[in-house]
Amino acid sequence: MLEQIDLTKSMSKEDYRTRMDALEPELSRLQRECKAQHIPVIILFEGFGAAGKGYQISRLIRALDPRGFYVYSIGPESTEEMMHPFLWRFWTKLPSTTQMAIFDRSWYRKVLIDRFDGVIRESRLLSYYNEINAFERQLAADGTVIIKLFLCIDKKEQKKRFKRLTDLQSSAWRVSEEDLQRNKEFDRYKVMNDEMLEHTDKSYAPWTIIESMDRSFATAKIYTAVIEALKTALRRQREGAAADTVVSVVPTPASEYSDEVLRTSSLKKADLSLSLGREEYRQELKRLQNRIADLHGEIYRRRIPVILGFEGWDAGGKGGAIKRLTEKMDPRGYRVHPTASPNDLEKVHHYLWRFWKNVPKDGHIAIFDRTWYGRVMVERIEGFCTREEWQRAYSEINEMEKQFVEHGAIVLKFWMQIDKDEQERRFKERMENPEKQWKITDEDWRNREKWDAYEQAVDEMLVRTSTMAAPWIIVEGNNKYYARIKVLRTVVDAMEERLNRSR
Repeated sequence: MLEQIDLTKSMSKEDYRTRMDALEPELSRLQRECKAQHIPVIILFEGFGAAGKGYQISRLIRALDPRGFYVYSIGPESTEEMMHPFLWRFWTKLPSTTQMAIFDRSWYRKVLIDRFDGVIRESRLLSYYNEINAFERQLAADGTVIIKLFLCIDKKEQKKRFKRLTDLQSSAWRVSEEDLQRNKEFDRYKVMNDEMLEHTDKSYAPWTIIESMDRSFATAKIYTAVIEALKTALRRQREGAAADTVVSVVPTPASEYSDEVLRTSSLKKADLSLSLGREEYRQELKRLQNRIADLHGEIYRRRIPVILGFEGWDAGGKGGAIKRLTEKMDPRGYRVHPTASPNDLEKVHHYLWRFWKNVPKDGHIAIFDRTWYGRVMVERIEGFCTREEWQRAYSEINEMEKQFVEHGAIVLKFWMQIDKDEQERRFKERMENPEKQWKITDEDWRNREKWDAYEQAVDEMLVRTSTMAAPWIIVEGNNKYYARIKVLRTVVDAMEERLNRSR
């Protein structure tokens, strides 16, 4: 791709001033309109060292309201960031629906600078490309405008600019030994950039190559590219149409052609007659809790993150299982995250944002009492998201969990299954017990009226999102003792298997 770029392009001062007189107020207007229409915007500046990223960012924001954007300069990963999946530090920087995020280098650092410096394994390269494409596809499908700018200069120009910088004490710090090495091996590094562009140039997040030998030309082209992208996003919103490429990545919903097969293969297979006696329960509970306490310490020592998700029917036993699971864990090494309806801050971000914020660092355990699967259950049933959005969420969630696992996390997802009669019995018990009345609400009874719709949604969710890496475990929960012990045994088995495998 880069071999086809004409780096001789330039622009006269007069032409530049004429263009910018029109472009600057237009960009300012579009920023305000995107804010009013709640369209989040991400602008990436990538490219060769000394191509002018810093200058062009400064030039671009001159036309913007400073209250409406953040600029992030992305350097090497910190110790904290290395203890999370690599996209974690970018998920936590996503703009709200009224903001812009501008990145001076971005997630592409992983497949460019880190690759050149030998920080990553070549065997992981394709996986990183896949993670990046999935990340951008999810954001674009959710309405985020992604503008990717690649600033290009040639080897000779880069060497000249590096010399200018290093000759002055005030700017010499901006050129590192690694920068100079990439100039010496410019052709090899250029191949890496070409490969990156080819792997990640997608219609939902395309690259714009900026010929940056001439600064004025580059500025005008950047302004034009950003303006056109914002205009397109606003037009699509007015027309109520999503990009064709975004629609094309939404998988065909399984319920349209095999719903009954799906439902038969999941919830209806659960044997709810399974039970455990009180004495056997006590003995196993003590044994398993002691074992979990030991494994928790080893998990921390070996820096293995653990993510446990609990879903299930109202009164299905999630809280009781989580309580028994954590009773003998070191409280410094785990955190339970109850998931309620999104608050105002969470609503103005991508729906997965609030879960990425709580991803555990290596060696720690995160337990989610309800999870990201609300997207394909309550939000689907109650109409809080569109059909396209919840259908798309299956692949988005699978991709996110795959990233957790590839980072090294143990991921287990529990569905606490009870039948409708058992739920009614537990609801009535809660209402009659003053100490438990806080657990039952009118909403619980309303949700019960939609049991069949939820059952269909759950069936489809379980089949479409239970993967080898992040499986669903259906916990037969009519008997609370049996359910709690099954959860604890599953966690113990998974930890032991992982520790044995990584010795």
